Amino acid sequence: MSREQFHFVGVCGTAMGSVAAGMIEKGYIVTGSDQSVYPPMSTFLKSKGVQIMEGYRAGNIPDEATTVVIGNAISRGNDEAEAILDRRLRYMSLPEVLKEYFLRGRRNYVVSGTHGKTTTSSILAWLFESAGKKPGFMIGGIPANFGQGARFTESEFMVMEGDEYDTAFFDKRSKFLHYLPELVVMNNIEFDHADIYNNLDEIILTFSRLLKVVPRNGLALINGDDQNCLIAARESPCPTKKVGFSESCDLRITNVEYLPTGSCFMIDGETYEVPMVGEFNVRNAAMAVCSAQFAGLEPGEIRKGLVSFEGIARRQQERGEVNGITVVDDFAHHPTAIGLAIDGLRQKYPSRRLWVIFEPRSNTTRRNIFQDDLAIALKKADCVVIPAIPDPEKVAVDERLDPEKLVADISDEGARSWYLGEVDEIVEHVSSLAEGGDVIAVLSNGGFGGIHEKLLTSLDD
Repeated sequence: MSREQFHFVGVCGTAMGSVAAGMIEKGYIVTGSDQSVYPPMSTFLKSKGVQIMEGYRAGNIPDEATTVVIGNAISRGNDEAEAILDRRLRYMSLPEVLKEYFLRGRRNYVVSGTHGKTTTSSILAWLFESAGKKPGFMIGGIPANFGQGARFTESEFMVMEGDEYDTAFFDKRSKFLHYLPELVVMNNIEFDHADIYNNLDEIILTFSRLLKVVPRNGLALINGDDQNCLIAARESPCPTKKVGFSESCDLRITNVEYLPTGSCFMIDGETYEVPMVGEFNVRNAAMAVCSAQFAGLEPGEIRKGLVSFEGIARRQQERGEVNGITVVDDFAHHPTAIGLAIDGLRQKYPSRRLWVIFEPRSNTTRRNIFQDDLAIALKKADCVVIPAIPDPEKVAVDERLDPEKLVADISDEGARSWYLGEVDEIVEHVSSLAEGGDVIAVLSNGGFGGIHEKLLTSLDD
């Protein structure tokens, strides 16, 4: 057993913690530190044998540590980061650790795109699992079939959610460039991560670079209906196939039927059914199907996996129903994803009044770059509530989203809308106006002050 010792700075992040536990399973000694140490990650890590220190201090780094793994949230000025540089220690980013210790030599299936990464990678991982392949995976959400977002196995297959966000303070390349892909899914490309990228062209460029590391015996599945994807793939050195609805696609989605409980579609001469609603989920499922076909799965195996897919936490997830009012949790935060989520909710809950409570929490949606686009997306709901921006001081005043103007613009488009600063104020207001039959969808990429349970409790009073 190897006695190399790793120290993880920022160990309680979801991905960092999963990889730290994976290194323990490989026989390495692992310690870690984080500013915020609390369950469930802290208890999970301790159960795996990871010694955790709370707070960042130079003395946390063991003298015996052979490698320090620096998380993406760590920046210069951090006491441990400075000590690592002062002592000339060997350090790596998390994507580098994944590449060297978990991905090398495997058949890595990397799912990328502005939207749909978590859903597509979750479906694909389950198709492999259902077919007995026991894949490893690292996914940004929690697939209900697995109950965890990451797993490392001895399987030849590894499914990775490929994020275009930067790798670390010392490596500004996109994370997905480290993942040694045999196959890449490119779901779509839009402007996002305004704290990292200056414009859409920079994002298209990093996706084009991803295709440059796909081997000749691999494959890139491109959204053939997305112009930005087509631009990114224009000079691809690897084989590509276009997937989508348009006639120009190599693998065309046809015969689509949307039902309240799921969707049916045909691709490559085979009919499939997935227990998820909306066009965007048909696209996600179709990408997973084509990926599984490339891996050698038979149509019957794929059909079996699709119909038994149980979804993902925080993706159109019903949190409860009180007095005929349904509370739904969804992760959508980009304007396009918000619009698609609302369309899907309309299909799933036809003829019901739809509330959307949207928290502008991401680095991009706190900025005014999407001021108009958010209004266009949110006006699709019947009633909209916008809270105050979290941590507004982190965005310059002249770049900051104006939530009161957003509410006014939504109202001008015909939807009832309110600006309500705090969670408790929102809960009281919505509970007083909601009626039996309503659907209340909470859209946020954070915890949003436990608003879901607060709503259910208030509605029950």
